[in-house]
Amino acid sequence: MVHVLSSRTLLRPADPERSRAFYGERLGLAVYREFGTGPERGTVYFLGGGFLEVSGRSETPAPPDVRLWLQVADLAAAHEELLAKGVEIVRPPVKEPWGLVEMWIADPDGTPIVLVEIPADHPLRHRPGI
Repeated sequence: MVHVLSSRTLLRPADPERSRAFYGERLGLAVYREFGTGPERGTVYFLGGGFLEVSGRSETPAPPDVRLWLQVADLAAAHEELLAKGVEIVRPPVKEPWGLVEMWIADPDGTPIVLVEIPADHPLRHRPGI
């Protein structure tokens, strides 16, 4: 097995400045590092245990099967904060049949983003017998 030290998801947006404004200002992701210069410079954001890199430019949108899954501690608070910042909510928070609370938004290029809260009583929070 390859010993992975770190990982990140790379996005090549159609409009890098618009995407940086979305991820940095509207979603409020903290910057891990920046590199390069000019409009296509790279910005790497913290994503909990991983990173999101927005760099370069693409003339075509990401394929529809590319999605971001972001766990948050309080989805109701995230919902209110994103509404206040003018982020379009594709689907408001809903408790799914599998027990997770999910809300859907999309980045400026249409990349789906699911924000997830794992309730305290959900099996993902604990492992019975351990």
